[in-house]
Amino acid sequence: MFVVAHISDLHFNGTRYNRSRIESTLNYIRARADGIDALLVTGDITDEGSDAEYREAGLVLESPLPMLITAGNHDVRERFTATLIGEESAEPVNRAELINGMLYLVCDSSRPGRNDGLLTDDTLTWMAAQITEAGPSTPVLVAFHHPPVTLEMPFMDSIRQTGEERLVALVDEHPNIVGFVCGHAHTPAVTTFAGRPLAVAPGVASTLNLPFEGTDIINRGQPPGIAFHMVSDDPTTASGWRLITHFRSVMF
Repeated sequence: MFVVAHISDLHFNGTRYNRSRIESTLNYIRARADGIDALLVTGDITDEGSDAEYREAGLVLESPLPMLITAGNHDVRERFTATLIGEESAEPVNRAELINGMLYLVCDSSRPGRNDGLLTDDTLTWMAAQITEAGPSTPVLVAFHHPPVTLEMPFMDSIRQTGEERLVALVDEHPNIVGFVCGHAHTPAVTTFAGRPLAVAPGVASTLNLPFEGTDIINRGQPPGIAFHMVSDDPTTASGWRLITHFRSVMF
């Protein structure tokens, strides 16, 4: 079985409030690191993409676990990569990592200067090559920032990931894709995409209201959250594996 801690939408902004939420969340994961294989951070690391926000993120974002991180619509690739990866680049922040027998594809769905998301053709080609190299018996977990489906959240649905039919084709070609995980919507959610589970991580910085929860965009009564994904073998599924997601709230 594989265990993945997944956080998203940290929005470092220089305030003590946001930093407390982020540090409490990371501390919760660190205290349980012996039972976890990897930490995924799926974008919106900063709020405005400023140098100061990335410097703050660079000081706080550390983990005893392998940490796989990509960008969101609030991030600026050049500053993101210069500070958090150590080499400035304007290219999509994609990373493939084989950890304890599972392939993690962490893909950049951000579009510079826009809030909606899209996986470029080059990213999809890269994904296919990584999966092929790992082999058909290797389970694959795909992570990105923007969900490729609607979540019945009108504003967030208007800035979701599009071009998803190309991602469906990738699943058809590579049935060992176990599932998809993402952020962006600031709400813990579980649905399906391309016949696979799709799990959305809670927001660390904030939670966004559903339409019936009130007229305010932000639900200020909700604490930061974590998704813990477990992947276990299951011969009854199309991939041969089963994705199980548990959510935790963190006191701060």
